[in-house]
Amino acid sequence: MAVAVAVVLAASACESGSSSDSSDAKGKPGTSTSAAPSSSAPASATPPAPETTSAAPSTSPSAVPSTTAPSSTPPTSAKPSTSATSKKPPTSTKPSTSKPATSKPPTTSKPPKPAGNLDPRCMTGRAMCVDKTTRKLTWVINGVPQYSFEVRFGSKELPTREGTFSVQSKSRDHVSTLYHTPMPYAMFFSGGQAVHYSPDFAANGYNGASHGCVNVRNKALVQKLFNESRIGDKVIVYRS
Repeated sequence: MAVAVAVVLAASACESGSSSDSSDAKGKPGTSTSAAPSSSAPASATPPAPETTSAAPSTSPSAVPSTTAPSSTPPTSAKPSTSATSKKPPTSTKPSTSKPATSKPPTTSKPPKPAGNLDPRCMTGRAMCVDKTTRKLTWVINGVPQYSFEVRFGSKELPTREGTFSVQSKSRDHVSTLYHTPMPYAMFFSGGQAVHYSPDFAANGYNGASHGCVNVRNKALVQKLFNESRIGDKVIVYRS
């Protein structure tokens, strides 16, 4: 029995040694099944191999970096405003070339020019401007002619006086105490001389003459003048 045990032990040691020599000679582990762990060891002694695929990076599309090239066109908001880059300065920065309104005196500071043949004395205030040359009476207020009408004057023996006068009195239905003739709408300016309506002038025109008064044949206008005139209004009798 002793001899048989010795023979079995010697055979086991030779197999183990030849497995080691095979690994050293070739530089690779042997293919012998003797290198595998003993099947007698419990299965729980060998830990399970870790999952090799868990370490691999995810191939999910969300993990792949975007390959889209950045847009070469900048956003429109990044463009500078064309108004800011304009080379022309704004019109508001240009100095004003207009002259100040106060550089010229107002036109109202100058006396108005006479209209037509009006005497300069008629261009202020309220005036009956009586022109012997044109044989017209013009009612003027502050240099502005209101209306005109034809008039007749006295004869050479009884001429109508010339000069600057004023309305002294008014009489709507006056009758001359000297000649006993009607003088409606009489506006007296120099003694007994007055501007008034004349029925004779309306009927005969310039064929006759007054006794020194200023006769009017347009009844409607002389009535209008009578209503508008005031005591103190100027009466200018002249030759243009």
